Amino acid sequence: MKYICRICGYVYDDAKEKVPFEQLPDDWKCPLCGAMKKDFVPESVTADTTSLQVETDLKPLNEGQLAMVCSNLARGCEKQYLLEEAEQFRKIAEVLTKKVPPQDDADVKALSDLLKKDIELYPGVRKTADQNNDRGAARICVWGEKVTRMLDSLVDRYLSEGEAMLENTQIWVCTTCGFVFVGEAAPELCPVCKVPSWKFEKVEGR
Repeated sequence: MKYICRICGYVYDDAKEKVPFEQLPDDWKCPLCGAMKKDFVPESVTADTTSLQVETDLKPLNEGQLAMVCSNLARGCEKQYLLEEAEQFRKIAEVLTKKVPPQDDADVKALSDLLKKDIELYPGVRKTADQNNDRGAARICVWGEKVTRMLDSLVDRYLSEGEAMLENTQIWVCTTCGFVFVGEAAPELCPVCKVPSWKFEKVEGR
């Protein structure tokens, strides 16, 4: 039996490994991206193809959501070498971020619930992108789902291990796709978008 990491695609082949996958300890991690054992699925499991249900009752974005949109647009402009436009989007994001009211009910468990909700939506979004032959949107779905699954895995680890998870280690973020890696050094290649380690930034001051 083969088991595949839903984040980076690493394959654990029972026939080639000394220990069957089912017998691995619960705290075992993917050797490539650090995902938890629960993030692996049997090779026979296929992706959900649920159609996306488009909401007709659209709501305006709040300051925090608009700040994220502008921040992402800034990154996109950087990649297209539109540096002036990137700086403008970055400034707008900074102004909007300052307007975000404090969230008294924000906690790690609430974040975990939001991430899991996002993961459930990705198959439908990807199917819609494929049906419309939108390669750009499909690529965003692939990267976005993998990064969201990685964040979900890390949050679940934190809920289980607490601050001990962050002791004597570092946190790295891929500046291309947003993949988050916990370890002494950034991976040689990003497990999601395959850029080299120098594309990772170390998170400081946590």
